[in-house]
Amino acid sequence: MGDVLAGFHAAWEFESDSVLIRYERGIRSPRLFQALGERRIPLAAVAGVTLTPGKRGTVVLRAEPRPGADPLIEAAAGQLRESHDPYRLVLPAERETLAEYYADELRARLTDPGPAERHLVAAPEPPLQFKAYDGKASFDGTTVHFRWFWTGASTAKWKAGDQSFHVTELSGVEWRTPDVLDGHLRLLPRDTTADTPAQADQDPASVVFGLGYGPVHESLPFAAAVLAAVREKATAAVPAASVRRRDPADIAERIRHLGELHQAGLVTDEEFSSKKAELLAEL
Repeated sequence: MGDVLAGFHAAWEFESDSVLIRYERGIRSPRLFQALGERRIPLAAVAGVTLTPGKRGTVVLRAEPRPGADPLIEAAAGQLRESHDPYRLVLPAERETLAEYYADELRARLTDPGPAERHLVAAPEPPLQFKAYDGKASFDGTTVHFRWFWTGASTAKWKAGDQSFHVTELSGVEWRTPDVLDGHLRLLPRDTTADTPAQADQDPASVVFGLGYGPVHESLPFAAAVLAAVREKATAAVPAASVRRRDPADIAERIRHLGELHQAGLVTDEEFSSKKAELLAEL
């Protein structure tokens, strides 16, 4: 299409396979939009398009992202205010006909409304950092660092010391908006055997927000970037693990040795059968 539809706080540029959203940086624009700057949304990441009446003589064009396609939306987990939704374009009511045209054009190009197997929308680029109530969080693209503040950090965190987490150690991120009392960012470990404190202020893998700390426009892009890096590393590791196989000659030798132990009476029938099945499963 190559056309541009400008609304309040953003403009959508329609391409054949994507929508480029440019957010305004004006003082009235939500700070999250200002932080995002612009985002390219592949049509493969969109599940549907709606056009509904808005408030005070406006209409709202909204793209519905596919579950799992956008790390920002996945990290937000439904906690964003409607006015901070980066997939909403608010327009004057007199542009409803034009908006309906673009909505129809987009719908005609959508192919898959189901969950995405991987992130299709780019995450905010590191390095990123923000100040929480109890520490400073920074992310360089591979490692998250928490540096505790003298004022704010709990005794448990001071005893644990400043923390560093490589993305390969993590399974995900939990972001709870600073708009609520217990807002925080928690890193979820890949190793689930260790006990995790229920309260974020006692967990060295968390930073607590609090009034004026960890604002949405800083902490949410941070969480999305970490989540995207975690998923990327996990996806890259799967093929290598899935094709890992033992040498058939080595397996045959071990089975032969196991048979000798069995004949000598050093291994029971049950142990022989069980261990042989395990070795064959490694082929």
